Amino acid sequence: MKKTFLILLSIFALIIAITGLFLSFQNENPSIVIETEVGDIVVELYLDKAPITATNFLKYVDENRLEEATFYRTVRVDNQPNSKVKIDVIQGGLYEDNHPMMLDPIVHENTEVTGIKHLDGVISMARYGPGTATSEFFICVGDQPKLDFGGNRNSDGAGYATFGKVTRGMDVVHLIHQAHAEGQYHNPRIKILSIKRK
Repeated sequence: MKKTFLILLSIFALIIAITGLFLSFQNENPSIVIETEVGDIVVELYLDKAPITATNFLKYVDENRLEEATFYRTVRVDNQPNSKVKIDVIQGGLYEDNHPMMLDPIVHENTEVTGIKHLDGVISMARYGPGTATSEFFICVGDQPKLDFGGNRNSDGAGYATFGKVTRGMDVVHLIHQAHAEGQYHNPRIKILSIKRK
């Protein structure tokens, strides 16, 4: 009787452990790999904190809408002489405002809503006004608090929508950041060979 009880207790404990492991996998944020011609960048997407923005980006990834994407812009201290508020980022995406693979704009999830600040390696959405973000994204090089909600990089003060962070490949981000540019635009653009789930 005692032996049967111990066996049942062990089985019950094993079921609880497996269930816990399964749930932890279910709650894990997805990662993507941005494969570029100069190396790979791995990014964790914060579906838990920025569900609208991260889900939108995954839709681009899963539907192969970023096949023609490039990194085309680098913003550095030396190439924004007329800007009073300087930042350091690299920007990529489909580049054309009316690209046929571009989806409709999404609701603006600012940093006050998500709690994800523009720190080194954080990925965020490029935009014009709030609620205009589509396929264009940027990665922070160093901390960029001026891009957060209430920051003064943009006159509307709404900041930009962060949705993940680089977990591997910041050396590649730095290479892209320092690559040749005419003004702020890479010439040639840096090819993104693929963006897929890890």
